Amino acid sequence: MGSGVQRQRSDAELLAAHVSGDRYAFGELFHRHQRQLHRLARMTSRTPQDAEDALQEAMLSAHRGAGAFRYDAAVSSWLHRIVVNACLDRLRRAKSQRTVPLEDVYPVADRSAQVDTAIMVQRALMRLPVEQRAAIVAVDMQGYSIADTARLLGVAEGTVKSRCARGRVRLGELLGQLHTRSRRAVPADRPRDAKMADTGADG
Repeated sequence: MGSGVQRQRSDAELLAAHVSGDRYAFGELFHRHQRQLHRLARMTSRTPQDAEDALQEAMLSAHRGAGAFRYDAAVSSWLHRIVVNACLDRLRRAKSQRTVPLEDVYPVADRSAQVDTAIMVQRALMRLPVEQRAAIVAVDMQGYSIADTARLLGVAEGTVKSRCARGRVRLGELLGQLHTRSRRAVPADRPRDAKMADTGADG
């Protein structure tokens, strides 16, 4: 007599079921990894809309090309690689086109220090060469090992290490520049505040 509890299928089983004609298997697989894939796309794209478009293109590619998957790596790594490649392809295609100012990419009303820092890091990332950005996002933000990142991006481990090293140096320089600019911009709003504070103190 069965227990009535259905065992959750693994990623590999879901992909195989999709290839075999299961209409719902790929949707279940995507839903399982959607949050992480979306975050990966956001961190590897210039704008939220680019990330959405790249993710859609990547999942369409994965859906159509599932039969070619050889099961020599984790299905999740295969999905991540397709997403990264889709994002990088869009970035390369847009390289020669005029882009929106970086300051307008992620407008946020909340000006708390934590949000400001996150926006500053995002802006700096957007200025890195796409190959360096992909390596840093995978290793430093997604937590992949050097070996896994090399497989994800289809390059040698030494290449990943080199891209991360150069990218981190450049990222530090960019963050320093952005921090300096933000500090210079602050005093413009202070005279009015100072005047109000003085008025209150005199009252």
